[in-house]
Parts: sequence; structure tokens; C-alpha cells
Amino acid sequence: MACEAEHVSNAFSRQPTITVFLAFLRLGLTSFGGPIAHLGYFRDVFVVRRRWLDEAAYADLVALCQFLPGPASSQVGIGIGLAKAGLSGAIAAWIGFTLPSALALTAFGYGMVALAGSTPHGSLQGLKVAAVAIVAQALWGMGRALCPDTPRITLAVIAAIVVLALPAPLTQASVIMAGGLIGLAGLRADPQQGFASFDVPLPTSAAFAALVAFVVLLIGLPLAAAAWPVQSLVLVDSFYRAGALVFGGGHVVLPLLQAEVVPPGWVSNDAFLAGYGAAQAVPGPLFTFAAYLGTVMSELPNGWLGALICLLAIFLPSFLLVIGVLPFWSRLRQIRTVRRALLGVNAAVVGLLLAALYDPVWTSAIRSAADFALALGAFTLLTFWRTPPWLVVALAAAGGWGIELAQLT
Repeated sequence: MACEAEHVSNAFSRQPTITVFLAFLRLGLTSFGGPIAHLGYFRDVFVVRRRWLDEAAYADLVALCQFLPGPASSQVGIGIGLAKAGLSGAIAAWIGFTLPSALALTAFGYGMVALAGSTPHGSLQGLKVAAVAIVAQALWGMGRALCPDTPRITLAVIAAIVVLALPAPLTQASVIMAGGLIGLAGLRADPQQGFASFDVPLPTSAAFAALVAFVVLLIGLPLAAAAWPVQSLVLVDSFYRAGALVFGGGHVVLPLLQAEVVPPGWVSNDAFLAGYGAAQAVPGPLFTFAAYLGTVMSELPNGWLGALICLLAIFLPSFLLVIGVLPFWSRLRQIRTVRRALLGVNAAVVGLLLAALYDPVWTSAIRSAADFALALGAFTLLTFWRTPPWLVVALAAAGGWGIELAQLT
């Protein structure tokens, strides 16, 4: 009972901005594996360890960010920062989570040739295997909490099958919507069941202004860039549209960015592909690939200034959407009918995680019995030995390197 009271107290409490920044900075330095793995890291830190929110609130936030265009893991981080420390917390969470990979990719842009091939392939493979363990651990914990009965387990499995059978970005949003309708029609919310508050310290007027700004910029930037074709404004328009219109996460934005920067000659196709490879090897959100592109632009502004412009432009839509939508979401989720719908939504989110564990996480990482053994060991360390995720990532990278050396001898 005391532990439960502490959980609720932490969920309601606000946090200093510096605390939010340091928590996300540590994640930004250690969160390898892509957006799905990031959600596993976030759950471990903010649900299990710090107890800033409960499983249901976290799943609700993940479901909301799956509906929104842009990088889901970064949006979840912005939402957590917004809830715990207001607007300054949202900014601190984004900077902490984004800064390490943005700096690394900017540095790679400055010294692409010198850095090429410096990381052993086996270590990169070990990082992919670590992502398998991280996603599996998140699935283990969220599944037990959010699918405790046969109807919700069945709904999660069906959701996973649909997503795997129809691998399109809009399928995810459709599955979540269908889960909500099924929950509204056939699941019952316990009237006595409490849940952690996810109130956002932001007035409704500010949220509405953020939504208006999102739409105005989406429509106005192309018109402004056509009327005043200054390269800085053209860059902001291109990267803002990429961040505002992409559904399905970081990997989906890559072909859109390629269409924006390669045909005009801003970035060569070889340089684009080299940066894509580097983006897979750094922690944090894949959208920081924009910082690399800004650095290697053939036209001014480039270098660190180009990196900053492109990075801010591609993430700005996520900020505006989370700030604009989350305050209304926090109120809606407390209505009884909405809570019934969220039971189905949460089960569908577990299904999405189950599908993602197979594709792309498992299919891109597990290539041999040795890889499977390494993933199994990492999962055991995370789930049963409570080993810090950053240490598991380091051990998996070392293990992957060791497997590569054993295969060469």
C-alpha cells in the first residue's frame, strides 16, 4: 500500500527543469536502437524506476503520439517533460534527448571521411541485438499491465497480425482507432480504478495557439519560400514540411528528406547515404539526421548554422502538436467513456509493440544463434537482474564485437 501511495505521489509531483534535462540527457547518450527501443527505455526510466507516471498514462501518451505525425519517441519525451515541468520541461527534455546525437552527426558531417569505418561492424550488430532485448522487456511489462484478460490479449494479438500483414504507416493509426472503438463497445472500465494524473501545466489558450501556429506555418512557409526564395527560408520550409507530414517514425522521413535535398543538389546522394549509415550508429532520435544534412549542405547556410536551422525546423511541428493536443487529451482521458475506449487503445498499443518486436527489430538484428543468445542474455539482465539499460547496451556492443572476432578466427 505504501509503495502504491508513493507511485501515485510521484506521478502527481512536478519536477525541476534541471532534473528533467539530466534524465533525458542520460537517455540521449544511451538510447540506441531506434524509436521503438526508445519507448522501451522511456518506460523503464519514467514508469518503472522514477515512477513519474503509471503504465496506463504512459500507454495513453504513446497512443496519442502514434496518431500524430513526426517522431513518436521524441514526442513522448516532450510530453513527459511538459507534464512534469511545463514548457521549460518540454524544451529541456527535447534538448537532453536530442543534443548528443545531433552533436555526433554534426561532427560526422564535418569529418565524414575521417570517421568512416571507425566503428567495428560487430559492435553495431550488438547494438541492434540490445534493441531486441529492450523492446522485449517493454512488451513484457506493458503486456502484463495492460492486457490482463483474454479479450485484451486477443485484441493485442489481432492488432499485431494486422500491422504485420499491412505494413503501412497509416495502418498503425487505424489499428489504434479500431482498438478504441472495440474498447468503447465491448470493454468495461472499473469505476473504482484510479490512474495517475497526466495534467499539463499549460492554459487551453496556449494549446489552441500552438495548433493554430502549426497550421499557419504548414500553409504559410511554402508561400513565403516561393515569394522570397532565400536559402534559409527554403530550408525551414523543406524540413518543417518533412516533420509535419511524415507518419510512421524516423525511418519514414528519410526518403522524404532525400527528395528534398538530393535533386536540388544541396547534398550528394553518396553523402546522404553515408549520413544515413552514421545515423544508425548513434543514440537518440533518427530525426537528428537533419543536423548532418544541414552541416554538409553545398549552399549557405551550412556547417553548424545549417545544422541548427534544419534541426529546429524538423522538430518544430512535434513541439506545436504535442503542446496543442496534450492538454485536451489529459482532460478527455478522465471521462468514463473515453477510459473504456482507452482500454482497447492500450491493448492495440501492446499489439503494435509486439509487431515491432518482430519487424523491424528482430528481422534486422537476429541473424544467427549467437545473436539470439546475446539477445536472450541482454533480456535476462534487463528484466530479472535489473541491470541499467546503458550497461546492457555496452555489454551487447562488446558481445557483438566478440562474436565478430570469433567468426573471423
